Amino acid sequence: MWLDESELFQHIADWLKEDLGRGDLTTQATVPRNAKGTGRFLAKENLILCGIEVAEVVFNALDAEQEIETYFADGDEIESGKVIARTSGFAEVLLSGERLALNLIQRLSGIATLTRQYVNAIEGTKATIVDTRKTVPGLRMLEKYAVSIGGGRNHRFGLDDGVLIKDNHISIAGGVSRAVENAKESVGHLHKIEVEIANEEMLREAITAGADIVMLDNQTPEETVRLVEIARTLSPTVILESSGGIHLSNVREYAETGVDLISVGAITHSAKAVDISFKIQLG
Repeated sequence: MWLDESELFQHIADWLKEDLGRGDLTTQATVPRNAKGTGRFLAKENLILCGIEVAEVVFNALDAEQEIETYFADGDEIESGKVIARTSGFAEVLLSGERLALNLIQRLSGIATLTRQYVNAIEGTKATIVDTRKTVPGLRMLEKYAVSIGGGRNHRFGLDDGVLIKDNHISIAGGVSRAVENAKESVGHLHKIEVEIANEEMLREAITAGADIVMLDNQTPEETVRLVEIARTLSPTVILESSGGIHLSNVREYAETGVDLISVGAITHSAKAVDISFKIQLG
């Protein structure tokens, strides 16, 4: 996934406005206006880096002349104790942008790090780890970018770029077949149709109605094996996705059932921010 630079700049401008308000009162009261400094981003634990360019945009939004030297790129594995990057310029810029830059790089690196753990856990299988829409409002673009940096793939970005028929759609539409038929009549030929199912009957109905992708929701690994066999018999080309109740301790079991995709909301909604410090020295 690539980052939309115009959207990124707009977000950062809004976030800086939220944090700075009318100005950094503490810095203005304690630091000489023209003082220069150098700040270093330091990894305090092993991590997968994500967001270093985003952090650079934070400082550049405050001062276009701000210089930053990076020693690693997004996606790199970094050991605890390593200096990630160094930035030099006016001390007031370093101090005013510090918190926002850290918030972003810590959270995005946390998502990338957790995603990489899931990806590594299913290595050698045919399955792919994908994300969900369970993201922090306003951060979806960056959080899905972090998933891709960690080695995962992106599911639909929003409600406008994919058809995913879930239980409530099925209930309102009057059944699986009716929901799929309605979708086929409404969307263009370029859109695939995915249906979330909860049992064998729904699986058979979804595939018979022409669903392109079937999400096996909240199934045990044992039941998933059975449903995969049925689905492949009905349609060898249908894409199968496991979702719900999946974590690091059991993700490989699901990957070995034969599904194509494993969607994990936890890689965005429950990722722990990694520990990165930002230390400033004058001069």
